[in-house]
Amino acid sequence: FLKIMIFLIFTFKFAIALLFIIVVSLTSKTSNVGVTAMSLLLMRNHVGHSASMMSRYMFLSSSFSVAAAGVTTGSSSCEASALEEAQKKQQQSSSSFRNNPRYLEYELDMKYADNGPDDTNPRTRGVLVRRFTGDNTPFTFPIRPIRLVKEWPASSDPPFIPEDFFRADQNDDGWFYSVPRLVYHIDEPAVAALTQYYRKHIPLGSSILDICSSWVSHYPLEFNKSTMKRISGTGMNRYELMANDQLTDYTPKNLNDDPTLSEYPDNTFDFVTCVVSIDYLIHPIEVLKEVCRVLKPGGKVIISQSNRCFPSKAIAMWLKMNDRQHLELINGYLQYAGGYKSPRKAFDITAEGGGDDESFSFFDPMFIIEAEKE
Repeated sequence: FLKIMIFLIFTFKFAIALLFIIVVSLTSKTSNVGVTAMSLLLMRNHVGHSASMMSRYMFLSSSFSVAAAGVTTGSSSCEASALEEAQKKQQQSSSSFRNNPRYLEYELDMKYADNGPDDTNPRTRGVLVRRFTGDNTPFTFPIRPIRLVKEWPASSDPPFIPEDFFRADQNDDGWFYSVPRLVYHIDEPAVAALTQYYRKHIPLGSSILDICSSWVSHYPLEFNKSTMKRISGTGMNRYELMANDQLTDYTPKNLNDDPTLSEYPDNTFDFVTCVVSIDYLIHPIEVLKEVCRVLKPGGKVIISQSNRCFPSKAIAMWLKMNDRQHLELINGYLQYAGGYKSPRKAFDITAEGGGDDESFSFFDPMFIIEAEKE
């Protein structure tokens, strides 16, 4: 009798899963949602009910599940995705962001090579990713002003030597970044703090350039192709940029080889953002000169920085400094780049809160330096 009951239970679970897949396949506009849903269900069966994993059932039963599951990365123009449509509906349904999910988990169909204009290359792989939205977290996000006190020499020649920009790994950066890293390099509280800062300081309808970009830009969910004039990105890995559904256009580029932004005309963007990446630049002053050129008059560059890095790729003098010295260094870069108003603004936006759990006691710090074009 017990064996019969176990058999009936498993049969019932399989029937429910199959019915779900059929319904999703019939109602979705994206052809690969059914396959994706099956892969997510199978993933749940294999990983079990680990507390460290997001419940696949809760994800698949949420309002975002059908839209998120069908995201692909098939064109360099980042065509509108089902996920974006869900974001639009979410924005229309509520004037606040309290109903946004804390996480979005979906599969990306990654193509690791091109096979000519017919795009028939069969080498693809589904990658399950988890995205932090920055919303519905237990954290709070204070903004604490920091006074920059270091007086840099007034000379037009920066007081740096070539050894300051030496890196332990001097090999071609293209090798290091050739494999897509669809992960976060800072923890969730730091990501959420940055997302909330962007929401408060970048108005809808802006044009944005995200340099050293990746598969996420840490922008709020409502920053999309319908609410922003333009969201451009440039970064090391083309496949990561393809996966960034908030970008309207992107350009793969190694700023250490070519520190220009020649793809963009003068006075194009309202904001330029750079997330935890300026420590890898060996020509930061030249890059910030270009940032100033592509900014509109009154436009702002927002540089965010934490204390995490790839030590082999960070420049030598960065590794010898603490968090406060990093901010002073970035301020020096901006001074020698020229074209920015003085004084620049710096903030500590490190998240707080999270409950009594000791695991929330230590968050990655998050700092901002903001400069306005003259």
